[in-house]
Amino acid sequence: MNRIKEAAIIAIGLMVMGWIVKCGMDNFSNKDRQVTVKGLAEREVPADKVTWSISTTEMGNDLPALYQRISEQAGKIKKFFVDNGLDESDITINPPSVNDLEANTWSENRKNYRYTASTTVTVYTKKVELVNSIISKQGDLLEQGVAIESGYPDYELASFQELKPEMMAEAIKAAQKTAEQFAEASGADLNGIRTAGQGQFEIEDRDQHTPYIKKVRVVTTVTYSLD
Repeated sequence: MNRIKEAAIIAIGLMVMGWIVKCGMDNFSNKDRQVTVKGLAEREVPADKVTWSISTTEMGNDLPALYQRISEQAGKIKKFFVDNGLDESDITINPPSVNDLEANTWSENRKNYRYTASTTVTVYTKKVELVNSIISKQGDLLEQGVAIESGYPDYELASFQELKPEMMAEAIKAAQKTAEQFAEASGADLNGIRTAGQGQFEIEDRDQHTPYIKKVRVVTTVTYSLD
């Protein structure tokens, strides 16, 4: 009787061991059954902030008079911005920078002036379309006798963080669609996600002529298991 019990216990033990070995072999055979796909999401979004600077320079020998003139020129630039609809709170006048040409021992000053003074007036605003309309009106400052140096506006997408979750969802959805097509073509079923990369966002100008339109792009990599 004891031998029968022992034999039964051994048999049960062998069955359990066989089941464990089978599960292990199944898992081993299935571990490489996966597909890695990429999902892309792209959008063209208008910039929502802009920085634009206009500089001016004056020359002379009388330093106090030069300072007065450069201040007046900066005031004209500020008035130009305000008259065209920008808020004073969006405008910054930088302190003037003065260069004493006679103090530069390496420079041969053959001019009839000693000092140059420069200042920059900068606009930082959300009124992107308004700034774009003002750019073509810079000739008004020249007519007022203001010698200006104007750079290109720098456009930003300040609301980028608000776009990230929605665009990531789009990219993952695109990746899932590709994975489903692959699974269907291979006669397998698509299971859950094994690994997923957050993806790297890229923001660039749509083209050199419309820097105020930004192209936002994200590519995410997702690995799915297959059954």
